[in-house]
Amino acid sequence: MTTPCSTTTTPARFLLLGDSHAGCVGQAAQAADLPFVGGPVGSGRDFLGPFADIDGTDLTFRRAETQRLYREFLDTLDVSALAGLPVPLVCTFGLSAHTVATRQNWDLYRERHGTVPDTFLRSRLFADLVRATVRGALAFYDHAVTLGLRVLALLPPQRVPGMSDPDVFFAAQDILVAELAVRDVELIDLRVRVTDGTGRQRPVFCRPDDTIHGSLAFGRLVVSELLDRGL
Repeated sequence: MTTPCSTTTTPARFLLLGDSHAGCVGQAAQAADLPFVGGPVGSGRDFLGPFADIDGTDLTFRRAETQRLYREFLDTLDVSALAGLPVPLVCTFGLSAHTVATRQNWDLYRERHGTVPDTFLRSRLFADLVRATVRGALAFYDHAVTLGLRVLALLPPQRVPGMSDPDVFFAAQDILVAELAVRDVELIDLRVRVTDGTGRQRPVFCRPDDTIHGSLAFGRLVVSELLDRGL
């Protein structure tokens, strides 16, 4: 589901591209009358491995529906390629750590009592595996930054569904944050404001009857942070 915004009378302040975690951000921006273009263009799993082909000043998404939406967004902004983007890019690609942390993916490394050892989670091998898992997203951010765009990445809600390993979730997320930092991507990180003592998302910032997504209240905090960053 996308949440595009009309820019007929008011210029857009940013382009929003992401997975389903971008939904509450788009809804909050619309509620605040903050003009933007874009919204979710796929699921979290769609934006881990290679998902787009780089083409000079632009790119082509391999998934047809994502490419269609992307071109519609650029048309709305009256630009023909990503390099011509006149506003900051706000993105959630590759940051769904719960997907990276899917339990069965890490069974090989578990100890007899069922946990993945801290020594492994701090190892170079683990970091390499995480980077390989999200290589498509990292390539996307590399390309966007190389084009000279201002890129802001949204750290998603700190929610770990039953399908995911909490220890892997938090360790993998730390690696993703570090990878964005070395690429000069601005991180929107609300963990201090929305989590409890365990590092998990507080209920008020969780979407009801949902194990993954943030609530509209979470989206409002993201929008507030974007405004504080000058968007």
